[in-house]
Amino acid sequence: MDFNEIKEWYVAALQKYVEFNGRARRKEFWIFTLVNLAISVILAVLGLDFISSLFGLAVLLPGIAVAIRRLHDIGKTGWWLLIGFIPLIGLIVLIYFYVQEGDAGPNEYGPNPKTVI
Repeated sequence: MDFNEIKEWYVAALQKYVEFNGRARRKEFWIFTLVNLAISVILAVLGLDFISSLFGLAVLLPGIAVAIRRLHDIGKTGWWLLIGFIPLIGLIVLIYFYVQEGDAGPNEYGPNPKTVI
């Protein structure tokens, strides 16, 4: 995977920042999440706390949207995101959901994003 492909997936997730319907592939979710983590770590190491806070606010809504679409991909409702409020166990459950293969065919949230052109 090259830089341009990472950039395309990241920008695609940002462009769908208020799209809570539909499904998101694992690749879309994980690239968005890992790039945000890398940027956050870099800003923290540089001591740019204010910019780090602004960045966190800027990617909050797109992050929620892509997480809900990722849950939709495995046939779960977006309300499962709230399990993350349970310390440790909630995070483990969400990570388990996020790494699962999406439903092979269409589900109630839309067609399989791997087959959509």
